[in-house]
Amino acid sequence: MSADKEPLHRIEFAGLDGSNLLAFMAAVGTLRLLTNIMGRGISIYMSWSDASGVWVPTLHHSILSTPEQVTEQLGRSICSKHPRQINPALEIGPDLTLLPDEFRGHARRALELASPGQREFADFLAAFGCEACVGRDKKGFIEDTDLRTMSGAGHQHFIGFMAELSVITEPEHLHSALFAPWGYDDDRPSMRWDPNDYRPYALRAGNPAKDPIKTVRGANRLAIEALPIFAAAPTSTGLKTTAFSLIAGEVSVTWPIWTTALDYDSLRSLLALADLRSDIPDRLQLSKRGIAQVYRARRFTDGKFRSFSRAREVI
Repeated sequence: MSADKEPLHRIEFAGLDGSNLLAFMAAVGTLRLLTNIMGRGISIYMSWSDASGVWVPTLHHSILSTPEQVTEQLGRSICSKHPRQINPALEIGPDLTLLPDEFRGHARRALELASPGQREFADFLAAFGCEACVGRDKKGFIEDTDLRTMSGAGHQHFIGFMAELSVITEPEHLHSALFAPWGYDDDRPSMRWDPNDYRPYALRAGNPAKDPIKTVRGANRLAIEALPIFAAAPTSTGLKTTAFSLIAGEVSVTWPIWTTALDYDSLRSLLALADLRSDIPDRLQLSKRGIAQVYRARRFTDGKFRSFSRAREVI
């Protein structure tokens, strides 16, 4: 659906660079959040524009008209420290090292609690993994999302870090992530979706393990809200995560940059488009869908952690 037929307020998220996976996830997480907060009857869309060589997202909204209003709405939704505001999906354990029966029990509870207006628990579990797919190692844990970057080594916990970010993030973190250049002034935790989170010893004068981790807290918090867009589903060859594919033998994530204002439901369809995951996507066919650029980042493992490379343009 396009926003061309009605006048809407335009708010540019100047802090977000579409070539950065974390920034892209923060952008679409923001669109998902605001769509859920304001209700499906409110006109809300997102598009991207080229700002001096950097693709930045623009929010089109029929009510919100200033950055401050956007921050206020987001802050009310995800910055509350009240325990009841924590998503139940973030309480199933610190990591996704779960046996099928354990995950199935959580899924049944999510189903019982789900309603048309409250699907957070179920939607996040659908993004986390599936009890129908079991890993090939001897531990018997479920297969999980390709966005999982850690599993407890070095006291880094995939779900535990999400829960921590849900408590410590303040509205000012969200505002600076969306509307200001990223200064990397915030302490851990980080979800490791930013290519800058990878700090190899070989390229540094000192041991990075001894340096404090610096990140953009608000971007990490908003990116968590994008997880339901990257749903995971069982297939004949195992669990598959939306937007991920095997390219030249490497696990890669591919995402589009679109110039036509799209709503949340249209975005979900676009991100799952099979044409995006071709080795060499067809620029002409994608341009007919309003896609101006496609980025692809490689996921790799170094030691006990997964990281993502800097994205490259693929059309």
